[in-house]
Amino acid sequence: MANVLVTGGAGYVGSVCCAELLKLGHAVTVVDDLSTGFKHSVPASAAFFQMDIGDRAAMESMVRGKGFDVVFHFAAKALIAESMTNPGYFFEQNVAAGVTMLEVLRKAGIKKFVFSSSSSVYGIPKKMPIEEDDQKDPINAYGESKLMFERILEWYARAYGWSVIAFRYFNAAGGTDDRGENHDPETHVIPLLLQAAAGERAGFSINGTDYPTPDGTCVRDYVHVLDIAHGHICALKKMDQPGMRPYNIGLGTAYSVRQLCDAVEKELGHKLPISVTARRDGDPPTLCAKPQRIMAELGWKPAHSSLDEIISSAWKWKQKQRKLK
Repeated sequence: MANVLVTGGAGYVGSVCCAELLKLGHAVTVVDDLSTGFKHSVPASAAFFQMDIGDRAAMESMVRGKGFDVVFHFAAKALIAESMTNPGYFFEQNVAAGVTMLEVLRKAGIKKFVFSSSSSVYGIPKKMPIEEDDQKDPINAYGESKLMFERILEWYARAYGWSVIAFRYFNAAGGTDDRGENHDPETHVIPLLLQAAAGERAGFSINGTDYPTPDGTCVRDYVHVLDIAHGHICALKKMDQPGMRPYNIGLGTAYSVRQLCDAVEKELGHKLPISVTARRDGDPPTLCAKPQRIMAELGWKPAHSSLDEIISSAWKWKQKQRKLK
C-alpha cells in the first residue's frame, strides 16, 4: 500500500480520488488551503492540513518524517475566464507556488509525482481526436500555466530521476454518493444545467452558437470523476522508472452544449429555461481525446462515463445535498 500526499484533496476530483485510495487501503494525507475546496469533502480517515502549497516552511514541516511514496497534485486555480483577465494570479498560484512545493518534495527525497494537467494545453487543435504528442498552443492563461508546469516536471524527471505522470483531463463530470461538483462561482455546463433544473438559477445560458461545430456550440469530451480517480490508481502501478509521461483522460466521444441540454432535459423529464449569450473568451470550439495511450500503457478502462450515468449521478448527488440543507 502507498502513502499518498494529495494536494487539493478538498476539491472535486481530489476528494473523490482520496476516497477511492482509502477504499483500497492506501494512506492519504491532504493539503488544501480551502480557497475553493471544502473541509467536509475530505474523507474522515485522511489526515488533513490546511495550508498553501507555496508556503515553504509549512510544507517542509508537514512532509518531515512522513515518508510519502507519491504525490497526487490536484491543487490549482482553474477558472478559465478569470485566467484571461488576471493571468498573473494563475502563474503565481499554478506555477510559482508549485515550484516551491516541488523543491520541498525534492529535498524530502520524494520522486514520484502525478500531476492533474488539462486538455487546455492543446489550445485549438488542428485535428481530432487529440493525441498526447499533438501541438500544444494554449489560448488561455490557465492552459498556459498547466503546460508550463508540465515542462518544469519534465526537467525534474530529467535532472533528478523523478517518475512523473501528467493527466490531461477532458472535462471531469458526474458525482458519487458523497461528492460532486460544487464550485463558487460555477462555470461548468452540467452543474449549471442542474442548478437551473433545481430552481437555483433563473436559467442556463449557452455561451456562443457560432462555433465551427455541427450545431454551433462548443463540443467537449466528458469523463466521470470516478474514472479519473481510477486513472490515478492505475498510475500507482506504473511509476517504477524515471521519466515524465503525459496521458489524455477522455473517451474519444464528445458532446455539444446543445446535446448536453437535451440530455439533461431527457433525464429530468422536463424542459429547462435555456437562452443564448455571446461567446466566452478562451474557449476552443472542440476538445476530444484519443485515449489509447492510457488504456494501453496504464490499463485504464472507463466504467462510469456514459453520458446517462454522468448526468444521473450528478443529479442524484445534487438532490441529496438539497435534502441535507
